[in-house]
Amino acid sequence: MLPETGVSFHTEDPVLRRVYEAAEKGCLANLRSFGGRTVLVEGGGYEKIWLETQPMGGEMYALRNPEAARNNISLFMEHQRADGRLPGSIRFSDGRVEPQFDKYQGFCFPFPALNLYYLLGRDSGWLLRLRDCLVRFDACLWKTRSLDDSGLLYSFCVYDTGEDLALRYGDAPCWWESDEPPRGYQVVPMASMDVTSWSCAARYTLAEISRLLGRPEEAESWNRKGAAVAAALRRRLWDSRRGALYDRDHSGKTVDILCHNTLRCMYWGSVSRAMADRFVREHLLNPAEFWTPFPLPSVAANDPAFRNAPENNWSGQPEGLTYQRAILALENYGWHRLVTRLGEKLIAAVSENGLRFTQQFDPFTGRPSLVHAVTHTPVAADSGQPVQDAYGPTLLACLEYIAHHFGIHPHLGRIWFSLGSGRAYEYEALFSGLRCTIRSDGVRAEAALGGKPLGVFDCGRRLIVSEGGEILRSVAIE
Repeated sequence: MLPETGVSFHTEDPVLRRVYEAAEKGCLANLRSFGGRTVLVEGGGYEKIWLETQPMGGEMYALRNPEAARNNISLFMEHQRADGRLPGSIRFSDGRVEPQFDKYQGFCFPFPALNLYYLLGRDSGWLLRLRDCLVRFDACLWKTRSLDDSGLLYSFCVYDTGEDLALRYGDAPCWWESDEPPRGYQVVPMASMDVTSWSCAARYTLAEISRLLGRPEEAESWNRKGAAVAAALRRRLWDSRRGALYDRDHSGKTVDILCHNTLRCMYWGSVSRAMADRFVREHLLNPAEFWTPFPLPSVAANDPAFRNAPENNWSGQPEGLTYQRAILALENYGWHRLVTRLGEKLIAAVSENGLRFTQQFDPFTGRPSLVHAVTHTPVAADSGQPVQDAYGPTLLACLEYIAHHFGIHPHLGRIWFSLGSGRAYEYEALFSGLRCTIRSDGVRAEAALGGKPLGVFDCGRRLIVSEGGEILRSVAIE
């Protein structure tokens, strides 16, 4: 039986209130039944669950619908192939659940699945299933995507990393079903920072699972294996002169396009603190590159390969999915204040443009890029055609940024109380048998866990609290 959960947020701030309420409503519209099992689809015209979005999306939605959260992850584990490969997407068609193995489609899976272990009552069976899944997936990667002795893993097609229409992939095929590498293309098979980082994420998560299972030697072994992959990534793909990761094509030539994907690698934890700090300071916060008026374009705005294209195109415009991934990516490396700034940018853009939760936004104006709800081709606002809205990653990113600035977030057995300043609000979250609350006037905030006061604190900081109510530390978020 699933535990009782819930979330509520109340504020007189008109922008926060409108965006929060609209995002809650939009997420409800993305719930579907896959053969009698509730899932949260990607939305915005995408009716499947995808490995790059929906395990992460389900986990972010877990306090609102734990059944959907569990199914968004367990369906991938249930449909894992005998050789360990996970489906890149799963659809429900003609009464059947159909796994698809024609691409990997990213891998935002290990952290959400591990965090769900805590949210679903610390079920050891879940932990063992996840361990088996990750062991087999990691083995499959190294069997099929390791093509030389570089210690790197390779991308075979555009949809392996979910970068639709990305110019850096050249003439690569969109899909690739075979485990044999493609031949005769300009770029692929491509030594990939993304695919290599998946192994890091799997191995570091396996180390944590081993620790939780009381197997310290196994945990140490997985940590060593993960560190070995991270070392190869740094040695082969990190440009120490330019402070960013760059993929290499099948001939070993650098794919010389400054893309945001080093930030993705921060999500998977595959880069060092020094590497992450350099990328953030020198590139992410550079107004000519990624800190555009509406930040986080997929490719640096001053790179020749940048395209300000409104359709689903990973050569330019900022994506809702990048905002969703950026939260964990930046918090992994202590950039908590930057998460707050990004959340403010996203929420303002949604609010100022008619509460449109679209897939992409113009990096120079912040306006949502309007595309057809089914074909995803650009349309005019006054065309009378159905326009994409309720895109899941953008909806969930808005809710998650609010939780990480003015709310409560359960994180791997700890509870984050984020005490944002400047407006009065109340936030309540119920999970793991605990009712957690914040009541704030915008200057001072009262926090409580399980009905017991934690104290009254100055706003602008986050409390990291154990489930027993011990304040372990605090960090600045403003």
